[in-house]
Amino acid sequence: MYQCAHEVAQGLPGSGLEQPFGPRWDVYKVRGKIFALLTSSTGPQMLNVKVDPPDGVALRRQYPFIAPGYHMSKRHWVTVTPGEGLETALVEELVTTSYLLVVEGLPRAVRPVDPQRYAVAAGLAG
Repeated sequence: MYQCAHEVAQGLPGSGLEQPFGPRWDVYKVRGKIFALLTSSTGPQMLNVKVDPPDGVALRRQYPFIAPGYHMSKRHWVTVTPGEGLETALVEELVTTSYLLVVEGLPRAVRPVDPQRYAVAAGLAG
C-alpha cells in the first residue's frame, strides 16, 4: 500500500512531496494544499486521503481497513491501513480522487489539470 500510494501521488500533475510534520510523515500537496499523508511512525502504515463525505461513510462501512481520518477532519478524510482485501486499484483510486477533490477546490487559473477531464482519463468518471 505504502509504495503504491507514493508512486501514484508522485505521478500526479503538480504534486509535490514535503515533510512539514517531520521526517516520518510524507505529505503530498498540489499548489500548497494537502491531498495525501503517509506514515508508519504511529504503528502500522497509514494513508490519509480526502473524500466526499458520503463516499467516506460508504468506504468506512464497506472496508474494515478504512477509518475516519487520523488527526484530520473525520467528515472529509479517511485513514487507510493495510488489511486483508486492500487492493492496489483501491489505493490508486483513493489517492487520485483525493487529488482531484483538492484540485477542484483551487482557483481555475492555478489548477494543474481540469479535474473532470482528468477523472474521465483516469477512469474515475463516467
